[in-house]
This record gives sequence, structure tokens and C-alpha cells, in this order.
Amino acid sequence: MNLRSTKKHKRSNGTHEKKVTRQISHTHKNVEGFKKLFHRFLQVKGPSVEWIKIQRPPEDSIQPYDKIAARGLPDNVADCLNKLVVVKLNGGLGTSMGCKGPKSLISVRNENTFLDLTVQQIEHLNKTYNTDVPLVLMNSFNTDEDTKKILQKYTHHRVKIHTFNQSRYPRINKDSLLPVATSLHMTGQNAEAWYPPGHGDIYASFYNSHLLDKLIEQGKEYIFVSNIDNLGATVDLHILHHLVSQPNGKRCEFIMEVTDKTRADVKGGTLIQYEGKLRLLEIAQVPKAHVDEFKSVSKFKIFNTNNLWISLAAIKRLQEQNAMDMEIIVNPKTLDGGQNVIQLETAVGAAIKSFDNALGINVPRSRFLPVKTTSDLLLVMSNLYSLDAGCLTMSPKREFPTTPHVKLGSSFTKVQEYLTRFESIPDILELDHLTVSGDVTFGKNVSLKGTVIIIANHGDRIDIPAGSMLENKIVSGNLRILDH
Repeated sequence: MNLRSTKKHKRSNGTHEKKVTRQISHTHKNVEGFKKLFHRFLQVKGPSVEWIKIQRPPEDSIQPYDKIAARGLPDNVADCLNKLVVVKLNGGLGTSMGCKGPKSLISVRNENTFLDLTVQQIEHLNKTYNTDVPLVLMNSFNTDEDTKKILQKYTHHRVKIHTFNQSRYPRINKDSLLPVATSLHMTGQNAEAWYPPGHGDIYASFYNSHLLDKLIEQGKEYIFVSNIDNLGATVDLHILHHLVSQPNGKRCEFIMEVTDKTRADVKGGTLIQYEGKLRLLEIAQVPKAHVDEFKSVSKFKIFNTNNLWISLAAIKRLQEQNAMDMEIIVNPKTLDGGQNVIQLETAVGAAIKSFDNALGINVPRSRFLPVKTTSDLLLVMSNLYSLDAGCLTMSPKREFPTTPHVKLGSSFTKVQEYLTRFESIPDILELDHLTVSGDVTFGKNVSLKGTVIIIANHGDRIDIPAGSMLENKIVSGNLRILDH
């Protein structure tokens, strides 16, 4: 072996060694994190909240967005933006919509994926204000590899992109409370034995990745965290200005964006006052006897959008003091083989009670536009919204600001199937409610107004003809249009 190849061999050995060391360190941190969570789970006796102690939040703890926006913007918007990092929760797969791989890679508008739109939004900010707002993706072991492959396409965009990985914890047998994994590997029968432990894991994983320290060293002060499938979660300059302009002693360390609850949001977590602190109350924590009360729109008027603004220095402090306090969510699952397991999770918003001077801001509904189903996808692909620099804005031609209620049946669940059923997306500017059930297809340039219900019974098929205009109509039975 010549000298050059020896050096090369040593170098590749060194790289491999570093990689292995990193993996061992990551595995060790996962094991330690899980032990801590499991120990807390065993300690918890009874409900995490006593219903009688729940109070409405004080008036000033949830500010209306209009009041924040009324202050206007400073001359130095760039200075504010240079203190910001955008973090997207990117751990989920597209399986519920019939897609393989990360959900963020599903096309949602004009061939743009969730990730494309996010990059476009931040790049637009960086170009407009000559700033350096980076994008950080929290991946899971389910999404990391595919996401990293796709990131190469953004190399020449004006956005620095960083990633870190959520923890990987073992699922536990519901009866024995022992891990179902037989080894640390993820292959074969062990593939189902692991899970990412909810987005509350962001604090520990972000800290352990050393990316948190790196960003603080670069002068970053706040992160704006949101779900990557919430297309309304764009950087809001008014909220950012409110954060960075507070006097030092009263610096707000955590802002949760909430919005008014409608009947569609009854399961969403809400803000309460509990033992003198602002706290997130999730439906999983509510005693059965009070679930209807929790769902009531009159008592709990707002819900958490999961758009959060959090101080980096505060995350570092709380992690180092081991003072991050989040309720454990026990999530029961049944594996493919029929085995009943539980997975222990935490929610990112639940940490609100650990931060100083936490605040809720009641934002317009437009900041909550999640795409969880193809019914949501129909809305964002339609003429209800226009797309500009990665941001979706409701059309001024829509006479009222609420979105139509759309309920597509099981024939539309998978994205590929859904796309084959529309020759073009209907005009829904004047739609209030749409229900579609059974084998239904839509021709080109269909217009839907008011309340439209289309039901094809089992064995029947309905083809809505091209150019049709349906207003306050119920269509049922069988309607086939055949080419001749």
C-alpha cells in the first residue's frame, strides 16, 4: 500500500470512527431520555389536572392580535429578523393521505410541496430585508433520510437549512410495561418497536444536537416553531417585534398563538390558568366526566394552533436546570401483529408553564391552515387562495373570511385517487359546505356554491359534467357520462 492510500485509509477510518461515536452518543442520550420519561410515567398517580382548580386565564395573559399589530413595525425590521430562527416540525409521514415518505414532500399547490413553500417564504424574507433567517427541520428517524436527499435542491436558495433528529424511544407492552424491542436495531420485527416521542421532544433533542448553542453564538434569540403542514404558519413581523422590543426584565420567553374555536376544533388544546401559571390543557388530560364541558365553545373559546415563539436562551437554561415540565401523553397503539402497546409522548406547547412571562396571542384564523386530509387539500388547491412567495392568501373575492366546510368520502382519502377524481379543482369561492360520498368524479370548470351534497350509493357512480354549476343542491343516485 503506498503512502497516499494509507493516508486516505486513515482518513476514511477517522470519518467512520466519528460517525460511530456520534451514533453511540445519540443512542446513549435516547436511552437516558427514555429512562427519565418512563420513570416520570411510573411516578404519576391520578389525573394531571384537578378540574376544580382550573381557572380562566387572566385578561392580559391572552392579547388580541390587533392590539399587537397596532403598534406598527420598527424601522429596523432586519435587526428583528436576524434574531429569528424558523423551526418546522418535520417528523410525520404522509401515510394518512396514502403517501409514502415524509408528509412535507407531498405536493400541495402548483407542484410545490410543504417544504418548497416554507423555503420560498423564508427566502423571500431574506431577500426583501437582506437578512439571514435560517430554517431548521426537526426530523424523525422516519423522515430524516428522505428529507436530507431532497435538501440538495435548495443549495442555491438564499436560506441556510439545518436539521436535527427527534429521539427514538421504545414502545412498551401495555400489560408487562416492558419494551417490545429485542435489540437496538430497526429491522425485521423490531421495525415497529420504536417511535418518535411527540413534538415535546424538541427541547431535549435541539439542545443535545448542539445546534441550539451554535445558533445562540450567531446572535439568534428566538425560534418560531410550527407544524410543517400548517400553511398559515408564516413569520409574522408584528409578533416578532413584540417579542424583541420588551424591556429586559420583562422579556416574554414563550408566545403561543391561539385562535377562536369553532365546532370543527372542539378537540384542540386550550389555555387555562392553573396554580398561578398559564398552562395548556389537552383533551387527553380531561376527566371523562368533563369532556363535553371541555369541547364547549362557550366555556373554552380558544385553542392552540401550535405556532409558538420561544426564547433560545430560556430553552438552554431550562434544559441545563432539568426544569422543563411537560405532562406525559400516554398513546395506546396496536401493532400489526395485534400486540397492544403504549408510547409515551409530550407536546411542545405543554412546556409553556416552565417559561417566564408566557403569553397567548389570539390570532386570525388565517394563521391556522393545516392540511391533514384531502378535504383540506381541496381548499388550498382551489381558487379560494392565491399563492405569493410561498404564502397562501384568501381571495378578496370571497365575501366572508371563513373557509367552507368540506367533507370528502373514503374514495378520496388517498392523494393519488383524489387527484384522478378532479379534472380540474372546482370554483369554490361561494361554497359554504360540501359533502361527497361514494364513487364521484368532477369534470373541468365545475362551480360549487352554497351547500352541495353529492352521494353515490354503493354500486352507483356520479360524474359531475364539465362546466356544471351546482348551488344549494343534493345530487344522489347514478349519473354517468360516457364518451361516444
